[in-house]
Amino acid sequence: IIRKSLEILGVYNLYERILYDDIKRGPIPKHIGLILDGNRRWANLMGIDKRTAYDIGAKKVEEVIRWSRELNIESVTLFVLSTENFLKRDKKELEILFSLLRKYLNKLLSEKEKECLKIKFIGDLGLLKDDELKNLIKKVEEEYQCKNGLNVNLAFLYGGKWDIVNATKKIVEDVLSNNLEPENIDTKTFQKYLSTSHLSSQDLDMVLRTGGEWRLSNFLLWQAAYSELVFLDVYWPEFRKIDFLRAIRIFQQRHRRFGA
Repeated sequence: IIRKSLEILGVYNLYERILYDDIKRGPIPKHIGLILDGNRRWANLMGIDKRTAYDIGAKKVEEVIRWSRELNIESVTLFVLSTENFLKRDKKELEILFSLLRKYLNKLLSEKEKECLKIKFIGDLGLLKDDELKNLIKKVEEEYQCKNGLNVNLAFLYGGKWDIVNATKKIVEDVLSNNLEPENIDTKTFQKYLSTSHLSSQDLDMVLRTGGEWRLSNFLLWQAAYSELVFLDVYWPEFRKIDFLRAIRIFQQRHRRFGA
């Protein structure tokens, strides 16, 4: 009730403008990772079905992309579906997620004037048996290759441990085929084999997780080594621009030590 009253009075809009002007004067993170948590709990709280909650959450992704472009953020990586969730979640719920993903991928392809975005899916897509969805993913990646646009990385069927193991396998293959000398392997070399190797700034400046949980849940473990972690007590479908701006201000108030 209080929140609705403040929205009606325009207090949130005023605070949002103040926040925006404030953070524009500070350092803007180049690469942000978002863990989109709380869809199911929000559905239960609101007494609505999961599909509706996930659909609202998907629309929220579109808003976050727009907000990121306004702030000239270089890259945003969104945790859409982990390998653990893919293997353990109810099949009916997974079909809801896949159905909504198809819907929004088709929407992207149908846009006559496409936004300047570079879209990339990262994860173990070999687990995906849906050929139609695979083709849609490939088409979206091909059509959204704007070089100067926001990098939008969708971590789908992704796990941080998988990413590191997968990179290690590729390195071993290159060593065995004499394309790489073992003594030349260092952290910079290793990063070239990660699923985020297409980015100029692979390391995450900030990881933002909604839903009130305080953990990374196997998200970009290598890339998040020196990230500033921001956890918000707000479910993903109700995530607002004011929450996004608050998270960035928290990032700006931190003193980054990078292990020093």
